[in-house]
Amino acid sequence: MICETVRKGMACPFMTAKGCGYRSGICGELVDQCQGCSRSVQYESGWYCSASPDPTAKWKAGHCNLASHVTLQETRSRNKINPLKASKRGEK
Repeated sequence: MICETVRKGMACPFMTAKGCGYRSGICGELVDQCQGCSRSVQYESGWYCSASPDPTAKWKAGHCNLASHVTLQETRSRNKINPLKASKRGEK
């Protein structure tokens, strides 16, 4: 249905005939960590996320999985190789 609270005129999966069905009844504004994300959209009442109704919940676990401006650096730990097995692999 079409949002009637914050994102007026936009389609929203939380909007019902009785109003906004999200927890607090309104979407949450962007947090500081969201600055620079391509999913941030400005509406009349402020900046909001186009992918998530509550950006603070997305950042609670460390980083937002929808953030387009964050790049994760994969850290690989070098496992210790058994020298006996490594020498046998080299013989083949």
